[in-house]
Amino acid sequence: MASQTTTAPTAAPRRRWGSTIAGVLILCVMLFPLYWMLNTALQPESGLLKVDPVPGGLDLSGFSKAISDQGGHLLTSLVVSLGAVVICLAIAAPAAYGLARFGLRGSKTIVFGTLITQMVPGIVIANALYNSYVDLGLVNSYFGLMLADASLGIPFSIVLMRSFMVSIPGEVIEAAQIDGAGAVRTFLKVVLPMSRNSLITSGLFAFLFSWSDFMFALTLNTTDEVKPVTLGIYQYIGAHVGDWGSVMAASVLSAVPAAILLVLAQKYIAAGIAGGSVK
Repeated sequence: MASQTTTAPTAAPRRRWGSTIAGVLILCVMLFPLYWMLNTALQPESGLLKVDPVPGGLDLSGFSKAISDQGGHLLTSLVVSLGAVVICLAIAAPAAYGLARFGLRGSKTIVFGTLITQMVPGIVIANALYNSYVDLGLVNSYFGLMLADASLGIPFSIVLMRSFMVSIPGEVIEAAQIDGAGAVRTFLKVVLPMSRNSLITSGLFAFLFSWSDFMFALTLNTTDEVKPVTLGIYQYIGAHVGDWGSVMAASVLSAVPAAILLVLAQKYIAAGIAGGSVK
């Protein structure tokens, strides 16, 4: 019995250390591509296969060239992504509330169908949209690209916000209605503030979907009037790339907004995803 009591306390710290080391190794493997991208960006004069494992100095000429070439494209991506978030939430939030609270017949089938739409290949949707966009005059337009990118986040947002809104106590909504609030006012003044975490989470993912979009940007634009950074980098590198430092610098700059948003909104993401699982 004495040997058991002495070995048990030492086994737990060893397991914790083992889990910590394993977690650090996995994290290093996952972050290595990001490190190599930044490392290459800081060595703009080196070829892709001749990059030193550790940069000898901070050569920012690749970043200055990337900003000069891709600055306008980054701004285009920001405008399109923010517009797509507004459109996505404006459509998904009322749809999720209706599916969660109005007891619509076949609501579960609608939610399942919404999930199925995310399995459709993007190239199929892009080709179908192109013909419609030509007829509507939305090709090579900011609003057209916003609509297309918003469609990437709407299904996810509906499912996420519906699961959260289902967990809102019915007594709260009834109390607002007793106080004289109509359906629209109840939705705007009660439901949306209580669904803040799911709104932020949905908006963030809608932004990321739009920010990283390449298929719609390539298919629905035939000129350089509306060119997001994903399309800019694609046309930037070409078939034979000699300046990989600038390419990687542009990639680093395009990853910064998404990284900042993820850091700032991480607590809302955790609460938004887990909030709908507890009723």
